[in-house]
Formats: sequence, C-alpha cells, structure tokens
Amino acid sequence: MAFFTIKNGKKIAGAPAVLRSSFRFNSELGKKLFSRSRLSVQKEVEPGKKPRVNGLLGLKTPIPENYKILVENGSEQSVLSLSAVNLLPKRTHATEFRCIEGWVDDISYSGANFSEFMSFHNFGKKKNGEYYNYVGLETPDGKYYVSIDMESMLHPQTILAYEMNGMPLDSPNGAPLRLIIPIKYGIKSLKRIGKIIFSDEQLRDYWAERGYDWYSGL
Repeated sequence: MAFFTIKNGKKIAGAPAVLRSSFRFNSELGKKLFSRSRLSVQKEVEPGKKPRVNGLLGLKTPIPENYKILVENGSEQSVLSLSAVNLLPKRTHATEFRCIEGWVDDISYSGANFSEFMSFHNFGKKKNGEYYNYVGLETPDGKYYVSIDMESMLHPQTILAYEMNGMPLDSPNGAPLRLIIPIKYGIKSLKRIGKIIFSDEQLRDYWAERGYDWYSGL
C-alpha cells in the first residue's frame, strides 16, 4: 500500500511528495552540518589513469572554436577567455568522484579554485559586499545546467578544472573547462562550462527538474 501511494500519489517537481519532503529534510540537515574545513576523502591516484566517462549531456556539439565563458554577476555580464582561468594559481586535489548511480571513481584534478576565481575577477558578490546565494552553470549549447548553493561553491575542493589525472581534459570529460565539486554527487560537476550565473534566486537544475535531489550533498 505504501509503495502504491508513493508511486501514484502527488508529485512535486517530478518526485513523489514524500520523497521530495525527504530531499528537503536532507538538504537542511546537510546545510547545518556543512563546513568548508571538512574535506572529501584524500586519495592516491596514478597519473595517466583514464577517468571514467558517464553521460554526454551538453557535449554532443563540437567545442566552440572561439571558446568563451559568459558570466552573469547579477545584472552585469562579462565574457572571458580560458586564460582568465589559466592565469590563476593551479590547484590539485585527489579524491573520490561519486555518482548518484552508485559507482565511485578515484580521480585527481587540477585547475583554478572557484573562490579564487571569484575573488580575482570580482564575481559572486553584490554591491553591499554580500555573496549571492546561488551559482548556476550551463554548457555552451544550454542543454545541461546545474545550480548550487554558494557555500558549497566556496569549498576549497571546488575547482574549475582543465586537467584530470595529470592530463588535459578530453571532450567526453568536459574539455576545455569543467566544474568538479566532490562534496556533491557527480550530477553537479558540470562538463564544458559555457555560462556561470550568480543569483539570489535558486536557478534551474537539469536533474532536479526530473525528480532528483537539488542539494545532492555528500
């Protein structure tokens, strides 16, 4: 009877109401327990190991020849080249990449720390100096998109990555630039960043629209 009620009862944002309520509870608990000093588990990863590929949403068109990143900081817009990321200090982490499907892959990844990217380019804050509440990212073709709470984006392991396992990103893993945020399930680590949006409104999220947990914290 309970299974029938869950399956056929009221749905909220694509998920049965009871599951959506549990998602909200888990999200609020995750936020209360969150700490930027709590790191995802550290791993040893052999350089050159081929990263697992899972899903090509947003990657089915060629990498734009004149690759740019559009940044919307509230009402202001900027267009950046890849050099805007490459000129920042290179940070490397090695940890677990955890998929919501249940598999785990040990990876190392290198790139610019997202909080340092924000600070260097003066993104992510309003005129009063407060951070925006949310960050959204989209692929260049707009077919895959995520939104993430700002606290998680400020975590030291949240990286705009251009290398995995000591090698430049290949196309199936999000070349030339992707997000890796190991404190979230892999559905949040958007490949091939075409747009970054800072907003006080919770932005659209591909899998949350399809019944998954928006927060997706670990």
